[in-house]
Amino acid sequence: MISKHISYHEGTYSQTGVRRDLDNTPDDRQLKCMEEVAENVFEPLREWVGGPIKINSFFRGEPVNTAIGGSRKSQHMKGQGIDIDDTFGHKTNAEMYHYIKDNLDFDQLIWEFGTDKNPNWLHISWVSHRPNRKKLTVAKKVNGRTKYINEAHK
Repeated sequence: MISKHISYHEGTYSQTGVRRDLDNTPDDRQLKCMEEVAENVFEPLREWVGGPIKINSFFRGEPVNTAIGGSRKSQHMKGQGIDIDDTFGHKTNAEMYHYIKDNLDFDQLIWEFGTDKNPNWLHISWVSHRPNRKKLTVAKKVNGRTKYINEAHK
């Protein structure tokens, strides 16, 4: 188990990785970072939500990250980033975004696509090697390309 509510399988599973037979095994340092994200962000959020939260993506090793077209600097590759989506209906993604922003320490919080009222999912990262930036970002499609816009407040 990575944490009380995240299994190792859930934290390392990648449909693309399985389909392409790619290794997605974190090393000890990456696993420690995953445990820190879970302890400092996911578990407090889950307690507030009051039920399960879907993990879309957590750890992505370099082969998996490349296969899905992820950023070359993705915090997922370090075990520091997690993408979540409350498909279970306990809280909306927007409600979770605002709870995280107002109550938890984080490095980066991304409102991923969707509408101005609710994102399709959230990306949250947490780091231990320096102070967390509390950086708020919105991801939008502009002319077919993903554009990340820094937000002072959402």
